Amino acid sequence: MCAMPTKKDAEGSGGFSAAEKKAMRERAAELKAAKKGEEAEKEVLARIAEMDAGDQRIAEGLHAVVKELIPDVACKTWYGFPAYLRGKDIVVFLQPAAKFGTRYATLGFNDAAALDDGDLWPSAYAITTWNDAVANDVRALVKRAFGL
Repeated sequence: MCAMPTKKDAEGSGGFSAAEKKAMRERAAELKAAKKGEEAEKEVLARIAEMDAGDQRIAEGLHAVVKELIPDVACKTWYGFPAYLRGKDIVVFLQPAAKFGTRYATLGFNDAAALDDGDLWPSAYAITTWNDAVANDVRALVKRAFGL
């Protein structure tokens, strides 16, 4: 799930923005590398370390919550984002705000997440900061998404 290009991003190009092109190149490299286990987690942590301070705090908080709840969870980068899996399916990911120049990071859930609630439910959440209240809300969403 990538953010839609803004008018500013796509002006004159008629196509993908530079940020979207970079994300696609990152995804192609990820597929080629097909990292597993500890190596994949090291890559996730390296990407988190490269983030700006606000995104980094959110990503570190998410990583800590997911690892607390599911210590052996598989993770990897996905379009350059930290992503957490059940089997081969990505359940939850974080799109940093700086990635596409948005004002908030996006906590997203793919269809492998067990968030179903009738005919309509949210699959993405805006996060502007990380604090105890956000951590508790994210913890509850991750537990539900992974069926814990």
